[in-house]
Amino acid sequence: MDMPINTFKQRLRSGEAQIGLWLGLADAYCAELAANAGFDWLLIDGEHAPNDLRTLLGQLQAVAPYPSQPVIRPVIGDTALIKQVLDIGVQTLLVPMVESAGQARELVRAIHYPPHGVRGVGSALARASRWNSIPGYLDKADEQMCLLVQIESREGLANLDAIAAVDGVDGVFIGPADLSASMGFRGNPGQPQVQAAIEDAITRIRQAGKAAGILSADEKLARRYLELGAAFVAVGVDTTVLMRGLQTLAATFKDVAKPAVGGVY
Repeated sequence: MDMPINTFKQRLRSGEAQIGLWLGLADAYCAELAANAGFDWLLIDGEHAPNDLRTLLGQLQAVAPYPSQPVIRPVIGDTALIKQVLDIGVQTLLVPMVESAGQARELVRAIHYPPHGVRGVGSALARASRWNSIPGYLDKADEQMCLLVQIESREGLANLDAIAAVDGVDGVFIGPADLSASMGFRGNPGQPQVQAAIEDAITRIRQAGKAAGILSADEKLARRYLELGAAFVAVGVDTTVLMRGLQTLAATFKDVAKPAVGGVY
């Protein structure tokens, strides 16, 4: 079997914009529905959604036959946890709450095998190597790894240039919900000061030669970020899409208020 190629990483390097969807339903069948819809990438959330290693694995298996590329966000950028996530086959990680260049450098080490990193070698047990069925997996794996770091605090924003300069960081993702809270505008990422900070960050990330990413279910904002050169933009969350659709359907037949448009996503 040949080494799986990380087409998400390839497209980031080409500068081609990729449109994604956030997955929080923690279910393989729902993940396959999203993959079938035609998104370029799917973020499987292990930070805020009720996922564990087995549900992450099930969703990776469900989307594998489709062109949509999976990205996993672990609950924290812990080296041991990252090792497990990589071994179940993910090639692209989005690590939350990165606030320093030193932290980013440790994450780079976590996703690479020695001598360039500290990833533990257990390929005989790993889906990633197809249980040692991929010839030369240990020599080829590092090249396909893609590291996205998430900036979502004042401290992270202050250290953005240093973080983006770290060799081995492929992209920098701005987390608008936590960033707006950190800036004193909790629940209001559309606030002008927050938007100014986000737009400046996208510009700085691109100037550093790295891919910029963000999540926004506001179509106007999402298109604005794409115009600014954001390379990977998530345009919705599956839980929100489902909830609003269900509420709208219920309101069509029942004497209840239609869902209010709003919320962070």
